[in-house]
Amino acid sequence: MLAGMALRTPPEFQSAAATAAAAIRRIPADQPVRLKKQTSNLFRARTEAHDGLDLSAFDGVYSVDPQARTAVVGGLTTYEDLVAATLPHGLVPMCVPQLRTITIGGAVTGMGIEAASFRNGVPHESVLAMDILLGDGRVVHATADGPDADLFAGFANSYGSLGYALRLEIELEPVKKYVALRHVPFAEMAPLVAAIAQISATGVWDGQDVDYLDGTVFSPTEMYLTLGQYTNEATQEPSNYRGQDIYYRSIQQRRTDLLTTLDYLWRWDTDWFWCSRAMGAQNPYIRRLWPKKWLRSDVYWKIIAWDRKLGFAAKLDRARNRPAREPVVQDIEVPLAELGAFLEFFHKDVGISPIWICPLQQRDPAARWPLYQFDPEVTYVNVGFWSTVPLPAGVEPAEGRINRAIEHTVTALDGRKSLYSTAFYEKGEFYEIYGQDDYAALKAQYDPTNRLTGLFEKCVSGE
Repeated sequence: MLAGMALRTPPEFQSAAATAAAAIRRIPADQPVRLKKQTSNLFRARTEAHDGLDLSAFDGVYSVDPQARTAVVGGLTTYEDLVAATLPHGLVPMCVPQLRTITIGGAVTGMGIEAASFRNGVPHESVLAMDILLGDGRVVHATADGPDADLFAGFANSYGSLGYALRLEIELEPVKKYVALRHVPFAEMAPLVAAIAQISATGVWDGQDVDYLDGTVFSPTEMYLTLGQYTNEATQEPSNYRGQDIYYRSIQQRRTDLLTTLDYLWRWDTDWFWCSRAMGAQNPYIRRLWPKKWLRSDVYWKIIAWDRKLGFAAKLDRARNRPAREPVVQDIEVPLAELGAFLEFFHKDVGISPIWICPLQQRDPAARWPLYQFDPEVTYVNVGFWSTVPLPAGVEPAEGRINRAIEHTVTALDGRKSLYSTAFYEKGEFYEIYGQDDYAALKAQYDPTNRLTGLFEKCVSGE
């Protein structure tokens, strides 16, 4: 039964929702419910499902309202397609995650972040309404003030363990033709932390407005904050980082830059931040031969998935008598005041470089998001790191030696870890961090027969 369908979408949605409801009911009770998707941005192991739940009918932008600055969009729609529909109206989502193939539903039920998060928060904070498919086939219409407000608030960070967003109504914001960049260097942590605090509080640096804020840490003494400002004036030829030039290298090479708004939004996708170097795509000779249409994160992800399946890199390391390597692919958030402590630990005990940093603040201090709860009065910083580290002899990557140390440090610093990648928490510890009582109540109300895999089982056990 469809409950309270109020979003402005074509009548085909009703039929597609009914089809999806019937499909989830047909999945045997002893079989895990998994989405059938062409792309993924998850980096944790999962038990293979026999037949995934096909929600591809909910891939598309149903409407854009330029006056209200809202869009109604299917949950399986990628941000690449969403931005393509909104940008001609001079609008973009309030927070556009860095990778093209992240879906709007995935960013809301998981966690997304970007350089607008210091002023706009994260994707679930700009959702106005959702139609959510539950494990028993019901579809509920959830809003912040409706009868299913608890599901609306608890959906963030639930990772499909409470249901799947079939369509969402989201807020948009106006943009200009270009984003002018300033790459501000720092050699010490204290001035960088002070600059983040000032910009987060005022939206201004050195007399100029700041619309976007993120940073890149190359070493303890080489750090940059990149400040983006909307503009309609092209003071120089816009840079192009979709071909031979590499965006993150430009941060070290120039103090100012100019990108079209579209190129700015996908500046990190071309080289998957800096991870394309592991595939050889940053070698200038290989890059000349690499088709430009394949310089994008989903292509690299497929290469990584292929290697994980075949174990080619691990076999090559063993053949060359190199130590085993542990994948360390994580995003964490710590309070701004603890950023220095976390990076001191990270430089000493992990050693990955570069590192991405991105400040964020909760957009509405009165809102409560129980499965990923922040102090609304505190500025946090996301720290992203994606690589592998060598291990001592006799230590296996599956033990998670480095990842567990990161988890313990983040918890000690009153931070949180995003769950898109492998986690090693004990079950009690996990639910102390991720809303134990609230999650139990939501599960009892919206999935009482545990038709959907639980949050811990999905994100830690890999079921």
